[in-house]
Amino acid sequence: MNHRPMNDEIENQELLDDDLFEHFKFEVPKGQAFLRIDKYLMQIMPNVTRNKIQKAADNGNVYVNDLPIKSNYKVKPFDVIRILLEHPPFENRIDPEDIPLDIVYEDDQLLVINKPAGLVVHPGHGNYTGTLVNALAFHFKDLPMNSSNRPGLVHRIDKDTTGLLVIAKTESALTHLALQFEKKTTEREYVAMVWGNVKEDQGTLGGYIGRHVKDRMQMALYDDPNMGKPAVTHYSVLERFGYVTLVSCVLETGRTHQIRAHMKSIGHPLFNDARYGGDLILKGTTFTKYKQFIDNCFKVMPRQALHAKTLGFVHPTTGEMMRFDTALPQDMHELIEKWRGYSKNHEIDEEEA
Repeated sequence: MNHRPMNDEIENQELLDDDLFEHFKFEVPKGQAFLRIDKYLMQIMPNVTRNKIQKAADNGNVYVNDLPIKSNYKVKPFDVIRILLEHPPFENRIDPEDIPLDIVYEDDQLLVINKPAGLVVHPGHGNYTGTLVNALAFHFKDLPMNSSNRPGLVHRIDKDTTGLLVIAKTESALTHLALQFEKKTTEREYVAMVWGNVKEDQGTLGGYIGRHVKDRMQMALYDDPNMGKPAVTHYSVLERFGYVTLVSCVLETGRTHQIRAHMKSIGHPLFNDARYGGDLILKGTTFTKYKQFIDNCFKVMPRQALHAKTLGFVHPTTGEMMRFDTALPQDMHELIEKWRGYSKNHEIDEEEA
């Protein structure tokens, strides 16, 4: 039986804002008896232990017919097996590039930057250059490598999300800061504009966030712990504009697309978030002038309206609690001003909000 990968060359595919990359892809041949997938992959993949396969499956990195499975899944003929991981399947060369950095704070252990919209954090499929990592490689030498071989990175934010990131400059700082994120002791507040009039002034969103079963480009909220990782977002309303609401989101956990998925789960996707349907007119009137107003808002804010505004953590050597705050970017500021003007000058239909 032929167990070779379906592709002669290992593919590299972007998923979830370059979070996952395809490392292997197999098709189970005709005549294969039912067999646990961890045992099956051990037979056809060199130098891979059963424990590693089980761990990959438990982390949601093993797919059969485009659905994540657990290690006790039994393969059958013609199943298509894919293994997706968070790093490229090859040693990705990082070329230093002279890209300006907005450095909010820096010392010998770490730096805090204010990331602009459009800047990808690390290289990935379709974005091998022009990333924050390329900029870091130019401005700083010998940054410590994290578990995914990305220099200095402790956490990340999406390409079109703006705001604060902390970068480690030493191995000890990387370890110390990563542990804080793991133990959920950091402070992270985001500001978002969402569709609709959020009913409660404040609330907490929980559940488990995992990949959408039909659209892997999205994350979704589940009640089943087997479908995702625990996620907690505390939100509060900052300002209401009738058809949209400005909210503060404080993260207790830091899952991929957490705020975007959480807010969509309660019927309030982020304004102009194309990945989650926020780039459509979801609330408001049918008047042509209103549609023109929304189109103008989309032009002002050509991305999801999300900004990582505040960041707090304990300094890895001094033990001091450090807190940073950054102003809203110009596009988000202009968007808010446009909605303030609209809500003052137009009567809001509560049934449409």
